[in-house]
Amino acid sequence: MATYKTPGVYVEEISLLPPSVAEVETAIPAFIGYTQNISYNGVSLLNNPTRIKSLKEYEQIFGFAENTTFITTGSTGIKINKSGSTFSLDTALTDPYASLKFRMYYCLQLYFANGGGPCYVSSAGQTGSAVTPANDKLHDALVAVQKEDEPTILLYTDAVNLTDASQYYGLYTDALSQAAFLQDRVVLIDPYIAPANKGKSDFATLADAFRTAIGVNNLSYGAAYYPWLQTTLTYYLDESKQGVAQGTGVTNTDFPAATVLRDDNNTGKSLYHLNSDLYNTIKQQINQFAVILPPASAIAGVYAWVDSTRGVWKAPANVSLDMVSAPMVKIDDSDQEDMNVTSTGKSVNAIRAFSGKGVLVWGARTLAGNDNEWKYISVRRFFNMVEESVKNSTQPFVFEPNDGTTWSKVGGMISNFLTLQWRAGALQGAKPEDAFFVNVGLGTTMTSLDILEGRMIVEVGMAVVRPAEFIILRFSHKMVQS
Repeated sequence: MATYKTPGVYVEEISLLPPSVAEVETAIPAFIGYTQNISYNGVSLLNNPTRIKSLKEYEQIFGFAENTTFITTGSTGIKINKSGSTFSLDTALTDPYASLKFRMYYCLQLYFANGGGPCYVSSAGQTGSAVTPANDKLHDALVAVQKEDEPTILLYTDAVNLTDASQYYGLYTDALSQAAFLQDRVVLIDPYIAPANKGKSDFATLADAFRTAIGVNNLSYGAAYYPWLQTTLTYYLDESKQGVAQGTGVTNTDFPAATVLRDDNNTGKSLYHLNSDLYNTIKQQINQFAVILPPASAIAGVYAWVDSTRGVWKAPANVSLDMVSAPMVKIDDSDQEDMNVTSTGKSVNAIRAFSGKGVLVWGARTLAGNDNEWKYISVRRFFNMVEESVKNSTQPFVFEPNDGTTWSKVGGMISNFLTLQWRAGALQGAKPEDAFFVNVGLGTTMTSLDILEGRMIVEVGMAVVRPAEFIILRFSHKMVQS
């Protein structure tokens, strides 16, 4: 209260507007894996989650994918033969998939292509020909993400190259533990497929191992997707490092030994400048190889797109995937039965190709598929959003008087926020009071002892909308009445 001693005019500002809840971001993934760069502007990126907003920004800070070297069988580069005036590959190009160890760059390409926005990258180490993804390094990068408040989705990009399935699933159970502890994020899980299988494995062959290894803890915070995806992304290639070797019939007149595919700084040994037709032929052969990826990064993009266009309460399903040509394993209704509904409850969401529709996400369940409270990923993520938003917005009330005035402000603030969610379609009910309740007060949520011990307890209940997963149409004959 101001003290007035000098005659004059005094201005006082009185706040009449109630406090409000600010909705937190809901689709901010943290990509955990290996990067080309582990420092930027003198600052270490190792186990230092960094926020980016675009693929261009990722390239500026973290670099690109590892350079891919294409070879013809039995050669260290691309060997060219010549018969008369016709050039041809000595043997077919070898699929570079076997040498692909790091997928971070490609995963981010797929994420942004499917609607992704701001995200975090947590580097577990630097890529390199002598480096292999390691369980302990990936775990350290996960621990680093725990210190960041903003991420809401966790996924690994390079764990797929681990050869020990128990270590692989151990990383995911650790991520689920982090999500449950913080209660503000979920985990996207790719069931383990051995690297040698090139992303192809029938679900029946991996289902038991997946459901056993993932355990029974914190299942509502995870969602699994299957199968892997054949993308339209091409392998990253530095053409100035791609060797083109002389084979049968080729002389220095055609192109010198140790020629590279293209080097704009050295046209004397650049196939592009020496023989553009041959260059284009080789490029066509190279571009036939597309990158195969696990689905988590594309799904993270779908989450972001659905959240921005509809809302976090909308199930991220029946959505087509961009830059994806086909799932690596075709799934039909009978295949999906055990994936979607199983006695263990550990549902796995299918990605399916439909004629005339493309490749669609065809499932929206958490790993707690038999839990009526947390069966759907949209329900889990909506609760995460509300809990985090309300938690942040009630911080200013810490140490405020624990009395009716404060209770009224807090209760009104939360009710106003949930009313907006109800109007947006997130909550079921003809009226707001049918859609949610907010209770706070002595004799309602608190006892006298609670007040003496400094506890203000607020109870919130919400009737979140759930997806119409099974649409049942019932038809019958109608008897003629006239």
